Amino acid sequence: MTNMEWQSRKEKVVAKGMANLAPIYAAKAKNALITDIEGKEYIDFAAGIAVNNTGHSNPRIVAAVKEQLELFSHTCSMVTPYTSFVELAEQVVDIAPGDFEKKAAFLTTGAEAVENAIKFARAHTGRSGVIAFKGGFHGRTNLCMGLTGKVAPYKAGFGPFPNEIYHLPYPNQYHGISEEQSLSALADLFACDIEPSRVAAIIFEPIQGEGGFYQAPNTWVSELRNLCDKHGIVLICDEIQTGFARTGKLFACEYFDAKPDLITMAKGIAGGFPLSGVVGKAEIMDSANPGGIGGTYAGSPLACRAALEVIKIVKEDNLCERAQQIGSQFKEILTEMQKEIAQIGDIRQVGAMIAIELNDPTTGQPLADLTKQLVLKSNQQGLILLSCGVKGNVIRFLPPLTIEPELVSKGLEIVKSQLQSLI
Repeated sequence: MTNMEWQSRKEKVVAKGMANLAPIYAAKAKNALITDIEGKEYIDFAAGIAVNNTGHSNPRIVAAVKEQLELFSHTCSMVTPYTSFVELAEQVVDIAPGDFEKKAAFLTTGAEAVENAIKFARAHTGRSGVIAFKGGFHGRTNLCMGLTGKVAPYKAGFGPFPNEIYHLPYPNQYHGISEEQSLSALADLFACDIEPSRVAAIIFEPIQGEGGFYQAPNTWVSELRNLCDKHGIVLICDEIQTGFARTGKLFACEYFDAKPDLITMAKGIAGGFPLSGVVGKAEIMDSANPGGIGGTYAGSPLACRAALEVIKIVKEDNLCERAQQIGSQFKEILTEMQKEIAQIGDIRQVGAMIAIELNDPTTGQPLADLTKQLVLKSNQQGLILLSCGVKGNVIRFLPPLTIEPELVSKGLEIVKSQLQSLI
């Protein structure tokens, strides 16, 4: 059967809300290449949305999971736990930023990590209010949709959302939002909407993912840290898309002088196996009562074994350094491309988390249709590409950190040729 025949079958039985980027049905994947059921090969600039940092079907991860699968696949960590859960907690506590005693908890999805980070913060402070930022993305559950600062497609038609959630502007130099404006809005919020003594947590992304790949300024994060310390508020850094070497650091918050109280993680942690977690200050993590945190599949033994191998691979294969090299190669090629294509308004790059923003060179208006067409045309030419941005005009590049340099060049040549054909 063809891709289109499978797409037709899917549309008859799968809810349309679970849409797919393109009718490309994977048959196998190896490192940075995906082969579809028709035998066509694709360069992968998405890595399953920043999940396969260690490459598709990494043989070390495959071997580790196979070994675990032959022993057992599930017992529930809350009933009869297993040693890999404890080992992983020990390693995550060790590698997470912050010079303080830490503890960890493991779950299944990124949204669960965010939900439980909020639960830890509320249990610790006895408060209910949460502050998030416009353009942020934190998941698709009801609470996480409430925290998310992007309506389409994540929030449209799904309200009402939990109360006691407040959104502030995220500093964004390219779009004229200064650190001072963001912090002034926070001061106004404290004066007009909720007193600091009722705020449990402030949650932010060190680099906004779905929002468009904008990095938080170091001084802004330091000021958030100071305000949280002053008012007893828990500072949560959502590292679900940025973690595990993606940005050239193990965690993106290592770029900041100030450190958060809690970090959420998922995606790249387990090389394609469903796993998420929260790590942070022990006194906060111990605030929830026994049984208050967890889930049937929380910290799957298969995923824990995969995650232990991922951490080894990141260290032994120098994937933080490799992310910097990949990012530099992207930046160099995209900068040359920008000289020929005026619609590339901005290039953003932190490690191997790279984006271009497409705008009308005369009016500055976002070119969402061009962005959508570029993704479609690139897919047709053998390149998996993703878009993002509140206005839908950002192309994001998230290749595996194990991608070969020649595939980066080949993939970007497709981007260039397709973009030139569309303008």
